[in-house]
Amino acid sequence: MIWPWTHELKHLLLYYENSIARLILTHGANLNELRMVHTIRIGIFALSITLFCFRGHAQGEDASGNGLFSSDEVFDIRLSGNLRELMNDRVEEATYHPFTLSYQEGGSTASFPVRVKTRGHFRRVKGNCTYPPLWLNFSKKTIAASPIFKGQDKTKLVTPCRDDKYVIQEYLVYKLYNLITPKSFKARLVRVVYEDTVKGKSTEPLYGMLLEEDDQMAKRNNAVFIDKKTERPEQTDNADFLKMAVFEYLVSNTDWSVQYLQNVKLIASDSLGTPSTVPYDFDHAGIVRAPYAKPAEELQLNSTLTRRYRGYCVSDMAQFQEVFTLFNELKDKIYSVYTSCALLDERYVKSTVSFLDEFYKTINDPKDASREFLYPCDKSGTGNVVIKGLNRD
Repeated sequence: MIWPWTHELKHLLLYYENSIARLILTHGANLNELRMVHTIRIGIFALSITLFCFRGHAQGEDASGNGLFSSDEVFDIRLSGNLRELMNDRVEEATYHPFTLSYQEGGSTASFPVRVKTRGHFRRVKGNCTYPPLWLNFSKKTIAASPIFKGQDKTKLVTPCRDDKYVIQEYLVYKLYNLITPKSFKARLVRVVYEDTVKGKSTEPLYGMLLEEDDQMAKRNNAVFIDKKTERPEQTDNADFLKMAVFEYLVSNTDWSVQYLQNVKLIASDSLGTPSTVPYDFDHAGIVRAPYAKPAEELQLNSTLTRRYRGYCVSDMAQFQEVFTLFNELKDKIYSVYTSCALLDERYVKSTVSFLDEFYKTINDPKDASREFLYPCDKSGTGNVVIKGLNRD
């Protein structure tokens, strides 16, 4: 999409260029006129840059140049293969199955082979979820000509565990954290059709979510991916950790830990640099309201809707002020993620706005903020409980 007023800029550029041509042809070019020409040319250059930048912003272009995640439009894909065999292969060491991925491109259907296997832990169990999350393993040779999937290697696909709406609501949590920091995973909402080529049957379109690869996210942030489970949260970048921990409090997600890399990735400028924390996998966040989500028993919480700050002990509340200021500055944009999403029902939007209101009341009330964010300093509480979780991919 191009903003309507960019067309006016184009006409303005043409006007300037024609003015220069008339000036030189009609009067020649003395020193003052050449200065005028130079000034006009500078104006043309500045406007051209403005036009290009706003055009790129409107189209959703990003610094990574990654076509798959450069747009917020819902993307339709079809996965065709032996669906029953894939869905029954939910063991920890699942194998890849040959499928074909198809999508519409330029008015025609583009397709290429892709290897698919189940992944995850909770959502992989058949008794928990109808459709498990998947790995899509691409062949670089076959997708080289695809402007959408070019550059992809192995991408995560999340499809409904119980209901489409929970995928959409988890997707919006990724969009929220994109507002907070570029050190976050990008996500693309898709409608996916599973086609069982053995039975000749297809599912109805299901909402799903494609997630940016670890290495792509790290590269976009001029960093490298760190796979180390011995890091304590105090040893990570303090500013980035506080952003993440306060954000997890905002969305009421307690299903994470740095020590065990439980739903947290680490990136750094190099292998010896101070790592930054990057969260992912938000289906157990209270704001998503997934019916299967429950807090860990060790935290002694009754519901995922009960917020619990799970950062390490920071006794000086002044250290939180910069983070609180950032969240206050982004308040309108954070609310807009929900109030402007046409895919959400009115009841959920209303309850989520109230949920966000509670967060903002807390961070802007010194007494409430101290009670919540100093909780890890209480040795008699559960603020220092580390969630080991389970091995997840």
